[in-house]
Amino acid sequence: MAGKQEEPGQGRVPLGSRAREEVRRRIVDRRYPMGARLVEREVAEELRMSRVPVREALRALVTEGLLESLPHSGVRVRSLERDDVRQLYEVWEPLAVQASRLAARAVAAAGPHEPAGLTALREVLARAELAAAADEGSRETAAHTAFHEEVVALGGNPLLARTMEQLSWQLQLLFGMREEPDHMRAQHADMFRHIAAGDEEAAAASTLLHVRDSRAVALKSLFGDAGL
Repeated sequence: MAGKQEEPGQGRVPLGSRAREEVRRRIVDRRYPMGARLVEREVAEELRMSRVPVREALRALVTEGLLESLPHSGVRVRSLERDDVRQLYEVWEPLAVQASRLAARAVAAAGPHEPAGLTALREVLARAELAAAADEGSRETAAHTAFHEEVVALGGNPLLARTMEQLSWQLQLLFGMREEPDHMRAQHADMFRHIAAGDEEAAAASTLLHVRDSRAVALKSLFGDAGL
């Protein structure tokens, strides 16, 4: 039985958090495709957990926007409609631009000493390039999401970080639905270059261009056009 397969000593992460992470991963890599109905019992068996942490995880993922509740019949993976994409980019665009501006400011304030956050940003950019070269789409998607997260972390604003965390998995789901064009990979490199130079306005401008191009690519991939 699923409940007997849990190991109390399997690490310090609460079971509900582990379940949420595993279901998230399956949504983002499309093992649970958009529109798929998730049955609590079946998910618990697949994750080798009892139903209690899985129930907790599914409720949390409804709150995050990756799942949606069905009347009297559990949950399903959220299908992104045009309005969902529009609203997501309307929120993400100003936050991403400000995150890059703050990251560049933090680098400039550090003077000759490279902040640890800039090193982390360089490393995640390299991971994305390696994944792209190996044609490993899911790894590249995860690395690109991590790149934006590291930009936020480098900026050092906890409120912005908490706000962006709410968007992160929806963005990763969206990124995973389309190929990353070469010019958008180059835009990440441009963003890094301006941030590393401590140039706030150039970092902000390159990020604005990147987010708007990302929106156009997402809309074309999902709906066949780039218009809002």
